[in-house]
Amino acid sequence: MKRREKVLEILDELNIDYDIHEHPPVPTVEEALPYWDKIDATHCKNLFFRNHKGNRHYLVILRHDRLLNIRDLEQRLKQGKISFASPKRMEKYLGLSGGSVSVFGLINDSENHVHLFLDEALEKAEKITFHPNENTSTLGISRSSFLAFLQWSGNSYEFIKLYDDE
Repeated sequence: MKRREKVLEILDELNIDYDIHEHPPVPTVEEALPYWDKIDATHCKNLFFRNHKGNRHYLVILRHDRLLNIRDLEQRLKQGKISFASPKRMEKYLGLSGGSVSVFGLINDSENHVHLFLDEALEKAEKITFHPNENTSTLGISRSSFLAFLQWSGNSYEFIKLYDDE
């Protein structure tokens, strides 16, 4: 089953409403921006990290318009030294390739290995968008549906302050 269809099937099983916006492949936020301008939602950036030992993995989800300094992020996460996870690790733990990392990769994390750090600003977002594990469309869901999906996934998560307000 294609990655996108698997996501939609699970959302349907969970009775989660969503909307889909088609676009050409967009592996980066910058390339996606022109296609997001008519979508009224909080768009997300999804970053996949590993700890120094390589035995812990983290999905960090934040507003798309924020930049993170990795040293600052290390301080905020309190997980020691971190670095971006390799494509091999991304495939192993999320079943995804670069350019399509999304919270929906948790569908493939059957051991609930990946811990999520979520931008506290997402707690106030009415609607949130992600790729449905393929970067050829953007999927929007409500905040409550997002939380329902996280509960279903079984992965641990926490909302934290990822950056200082400007």
